[in-house]
Amino acid sequence: MAAQINEASAGSAGLRYWVVGGLYTDTNFTTLIDGGPQERIGPFASYKAALSEWSRLAWRSVDNCHARYHIEAEASANSEATG
Repeated sequence: MAAQINEASAGSAGLRYWVVGGLYTDTNFTTLIDGGPQERIGPFASYKAALSEWSRLAWRSVDNCHARYHIEAEASANSEATG
């Protein structure tokens, strides 16, 4: 299961990071404009790499109050098999 994270909680080995979000119908951020699932970009091997992509997406949509992206972490298949 993926969890929304922040920089303070990023640093665990064996995690993969995803940038998740999209364009929503309103600022409640519950329904995407196209009605589909959220965009999932990744996986990234490090929080720093995911943060770089998040920053690119956030700045691309800085003038759109209906856009929202965040970073999620999930255990990689390797860490699940060994831990």
